[in-house]
Amino acid sequence: MTVTADGTTAGTATGTAVNPVPRVAPASPAVAAAYFGASLAFHADVSDVAAALSAGGDPGFVVVDSRSTGSWDQGHVPGAVHLPTAVIPEQAGNLLDRSVPVVTYCWGPGCNGATRAALALAELGYQVKEMLGGFEYWAREGFEFETWQGRERRAADPLTSPVDADDCGC
Repeated sequence: MTVTADGTTAGTATGTAVNPVPRVAPASPAVAAAYFGASLAFHADVSDVAAALSAGGDPGFVVVDSRSTGSWDQGHVPGAVHLPTAVIPEQAGNLLDRSVPVVTYCWGPGCNGATRAALALAELGYQVKEMLGGFEYWAREGFEFETWQGRERRAADPLTSPVDADDCGC
């Protein structure tokens, strides 16, 4: 079987079948490097945020939970600032220092609340990144979180973090 320039395959029993992967050619290495490099300027992952916060001292950023009060009460990253997206324009200046980068999070990958919060903060002049995975992956990776009842920790989900190592190697 041969993949043609248009992404179809030749030599199949039915003539041609569409292969969705090469249907759109990958970007050139230079374009890909620019895109992925830029992505790292906009995103931080849960493990990196947790490592920075647990290292002691000033991590060089503040974490902002952009969810509602009810969601915050269900659990949040220890030390996070509670700043729901809807009140960022009115409250950010009272709670955040513009000279300190901000890392936003919301529920998880199926929610774009952290993206909306990051946009609102960037429009106000803050340096900001979004924490990929949000609170869902914070809890699923086994990191400690706070509720109104105190601190909790769940066992790490083996589908989201290594079972026998502290580092996933990525």
